Amino acid sequence: MNSKLGFIVGWVLLFNYLFAPIIACITFGIFLNTQFPQVPSYVWIIGLTILLALISIVGVNSSANISSFFVLLQIIFIISFCGFMINGLINGTGSGTLLSMDPFINSDMSLSIVLAGASVVIFSFLGFDTMTTLSEETVNPKKTIPRAIFIMIAIVGVLHVTTSYFIQLIVPNFTYQNPDSAALELVSIVGGSLLSSVFMIVLIAAIFTQGLASVTAVSRLLYVMGRDSTLPKKFFGYLHPKFKTPVLNILFSSVITLSAIFISIDAALRFVNFGALTAFFFVNLCVITMYVKNKQQRNRSVKGIIVNLISPLIGAAFIAWLLFLLDLPTLIGGFIWIALGLIYLGFLTNGAVNLCQNQMTNKEALF
Repeated sequence: MNSKLGFIVGWVLLFNYLFAPIIACITFGIFLNTQFPQVPSYVWIIGLTILLALISIVGVNSSANISSFFVLLQIIFIISFCGFMINGLINGTGSGTLLSMDPFINSDMSLSIVLAGASVVIFSFLGFDTMTTLSEETVNPKKTIPRAIFIMIAIVGVLHVTTSYFIQLIVPNFTYQNPDSAALELVSIVGGSLLSSVFMIVLIAAIFTQGLASVTAVSRLLYVMGRDSTLPKKFFGYLHPKFKTPVLNILFSSVITLSAIFISIDAALRFVNFGALTAFFFVNLCVITMYVKNKQQRNRSVKGIIVNLISPLIGAAFIAWLLFLLDLPTLIGGFIWIALGLIYLGFLTNGAVNLCQNQMTNKEALF
């Protein structure tokens, strides 16, 4: 669409990625403090931040191997958790039925409330975009990355919808004491103390995996922007001679992650959603722009118009709706970040000739 606009979208996405490891550390501190009240949350947050930084510095292969094992562990737990709920429903717990439309349709729930919830819950479906930051370390990225994205969206969608469906049936009127650790209370109701203990182990693995992926993604994004001189190249474009990882970027993002000590989980989630929704909004607009500009390869069939024009237009409108359903402090904070990006962009264009035209075309930096 435009290289300068691309910079601002990348700037907003950077906002998203910087907050992702913060969420991992906040969640880690909340649940571990719930389990071990005598140890303050900030101790767990500092410990996890240091551990994630050390593993990320060693290299992406180590991160991938550790993440693969922990992801498998999470999937096994989710299937087991669903098994507990199915067994309870068969024995008459909750609604006492396996088939019901109640989790999907509720006459007491208005569309506006559902969409307001969606603007927050969307965080549970994010993550697939981080794969694009690893394109330089992937074999045949043009084929592998898109395929991995669709596979991941399908898996996450099935797991979340299925689990939510059974939860709604087994405890239709679930109430909690602490919203931040409600998942632990829910697991205790469904499976008792044994499942709760297993849940804590798997939860630690899940948070660790998410945190590791987040640090890896944000450090690579900063590296690409540094390599292209969008950010100071000497610092952000540096690679460790032995590990071949952006060590300074990892340390930089880790220092920012320590702000998890002072930020609430709700605020962090909403800031991530702001960045993701903004980026996805422009992804849809880019599809429309490419369709309009590429006259030679334009598919004028009904299918082509639906796929490349109508569908992304509906997607952009729906995402914009969700975006402005976020609370006012989040929107203010997000637009302040955009304003800072505009100021920095002004500095770049005044300080380097044709920087945005010549160097900002790198696909990773733009995304």
